[in-house]
Amino acid sequence: MKASEAINIGSKILKNRNIISHKIDAEIILSHVLKTSREKLLINEQAISYINLKRFKKIISRRSKKEPIAYIFNKKEFRSKDFYVVKNSLIPRPETELLIDPIIKKFKGKSIYFLDMGVGTGCIMLSILSELNNSRGLGIDICNKAISVAKINLETMKLNKRASLKCRSIDTIYNKKFDLIVSNPPYIVKREINQLSEDIKKFEPQKALDGGHDGLDVIRKVIYKSKNILKLNGILALEIGRGQYYSVYNILRLNGLREIKKIKDYRDNVRCIFSTLK
Repeated sequence: MKASEAINIGSKILKNRNIISHKIDAEIILSHVLKTSREKLLINEQAISYINLKRFKKIISRRSKKEPIAYIFNKKEFRSKDFYVVKNSLIPRPETELLIDPIIKKFKGKSIYFLDMGVGTGCIMLSILSELNNSRGLGIDICNKAISVAKINLETMKLNKRASLKCRSIDTIYNKKFDLIVSNPPYIVKREINQLSEDIKKFEPQKALDGGHDGLDVIRKVIYKSKNILKLNGILALEIGRGQYYSVYNILRLNGLREIKKIKDYRDNVRCIFSTLK
């Protein structure tokens, strides 16, 4: 069987399961099986061996059950780097990349010590470390399995000497001051989790999604804690959910922080807020 035929078969199976990205997913899966790039796969028609076709169909079957490709392959690209992911860690999102550029611009060439609250896979922390060579970081998460995943990524990228990872909550951070605190906290309203796509609600960790009754429970904790551990002129960089901007703006103000920058995502929602102590 030729590659194009296999892609069509896989795409049809996924389409019948209401997977919107059926064609792209089939191409990605086949390129992974054949150990080639998606671009080369589409340009150069090639025959597929029986063994590879069997592997392809097996992975298509997993994807047809809505299992995210990132979990099937245990990797997800973030800022042009592949991060190791498993079901205990939230899959890095393109929107989260919006946090990084303003941080790099602000602290370029400076020696900073920063905290990543809710480190997950480590994608935010490690992106900052790799792009700010004079930075040191501390990553915390309440999930020990997520910390294990972040450690693997830290070792893979050889950034161990400039970072440490701890399984603990934000309430346990004392006697430290940071130039930067960055966080992509859980911000989904609890009652809305069941309305998320099956890819997310069936496979991704609920603790990394559940922001409580109004989606702001963890955000409040991060802001409240940050006012005590942020250096003067330090930056708090937060990712927030759709429609949460004005609520978060007020929480910041009530805790003695002022907004210095906001960034909208590709759908014109305010996705990131950068603030500092008044």
